[in-house]
Amino acid sequence: MNTYRFKTLALSAVSAVALSAGVALAQDPIEVKFTTVSVPTDLHTQAMGVFKETLESLEPDSFDIQLYDSGSLFGQNGDLDALQRGNAEMAYVSFQLIADAIPQFGLLTAGYLFQNADHYRAFMQSDIGAEFKQTVRDEMGIELLSVCYLGTRQLNLRSAMDVQTPEDLAGLKLRMPGSDAWLFLGKALGANPTPLPFSEVYLGLQTGTVDAQDNPLPTVEAAKFYEVTQQITLTSHLVDGLPMVVNSQTWEQLDESQQTHMVEAAQAACDWNNTRRYAEEDRLVAFFEEQGLTVTTPDLDAFRNHVQETYMNSDRAADWPEGWVEKINALAGN
Repeated sequence: MNTYRFKTLALSAVSAVALSAGVALAQDPIEVKFTTVSVPTDLHTQAMGVFKETLESLEPDSFDIQLYDSGSLFGQNGDLDALQRGNAEMAYVSFQLIADAIPQFGLLTAGYLFQNADHYRAFMQSDIGAEFKQTVRDEMGIELLSVCYLGTRQLNLRSAMDVQTPEDLAGLKLRMPGSDAWLFLGKALGANPTPLPFSEVYLGLQTGTVDAQDNPLPTVEAAKFYEVTQQITLTSHLVDGLPMVVNSQTWEQLDESQQTHMVEAAQAACDWNNTRRYAEEDRLVAFFEEQGLTVTTPDLDAFRNHVQETYMNSDRAADWPEGWVEKINALAGN
């Protein structure tokens, strides 16, 4: 064999090996650790499985999606830091945490603003929704994929009491998540907001560390808070949406098709969650009554007026984007 032919064959062999290695490397799945503090029985925890199944169907062998629940990877409020540090790739990040980082978006945490899950999606798909997502992307390094309906938040009291107006909650130790936005909502309801991690709420109610907690009814059932409380008061003070997000480090390494499919998978997961959330809320009032809890409805106008007045008269409202309240209201029913 002449020298030229030998070198040509050798180079061809090396090229083939390199090409093979490149193909193998290109096909290595992208690791996605998806973390939450919620328990396995909670619907938005189960929706993570829907996301995984949907994305793997749309993008076979492209992703290695690992699901972590019950705060097994990071504790409450630790998810956002983990995303930004690159220690996790996906999580649910509340509007309240976003508002703590970007105060102008405290508007989105105000009580009695959004009406239902469709209202959230209409906002996210609107011009101001696009502006919101871009600002969050630029300032927080996360990409908002979709918003899952967490439920309409109600008061859940350790002891039965007559609650008609916010004044009836004066001095009540109301457990709230630890962010400023959540604590402000508790104050707007007329209570004494008390920060406590979600994992400690059951024991806190059982021992009297807190007098009450607020959550959507499906969460009350999933976490079994009904075992250590006596009353639910249907204030309906916040239609709660929970954004599903991915960090920018992961998002930016995806091609356009992968990005599109990730959004589609997130929307499919939230749709699955939303349908079941509404069905659960419809049945749970009767369930809690069967468990011996008293279910009451207060003066909703008194609560709505007090909450909205508290927000509008606060320094927080000064930071809100001009005209957004009116624009969000106009999106209801779209």
